[in-house]
Amino acid sequence: MTDPALPVHERPFTSDRYSTAELPDTPTRSFRIPASSWIEAPEQVLRLGDDLGEPVEYKRRIGEWLLWRAGPAVGRARYMAISEDRSQSWVFELDGKRGQGSAPDGRVHERFRTWKEGLLANPPADR
Repeated sequence: MTDPALPVHERPFTSDRYSTAELPDTPTRSFRIPASSWIEAPEQVLRLGDDLGEPVEYKRRIGEWLLWRAGPAVGRARYMAISEDRSQSWVFELDGKRGQGSAPDGRVHERFRTWKEGLLANPPADR
């Protein structure tokens, strides 16, 4: 029998460093990855939570996008999806159960789920 995953807010931040290729596809079950552990992290990711007073943590890959969050899973938070080459990014602002964010599908989404679907259906364009 395996140990159950720790609740997200109880998972410690790791001090390990990760290149873009090493970031996992799905959330980790025993620790969190802070933005400062991403070797190629641009300032926009590192500063994502500055005005919220919240740390920024890696969440998962959504297709070819890397998803980061500043703030709690429930409450005032900001999500950023950024392309692996760091040339394109999209932000979703969440405040409780309400939110808003543009996605590469050209729409402004009010639901986090549809924002993520807009990302998945529209991989980063080559620049």
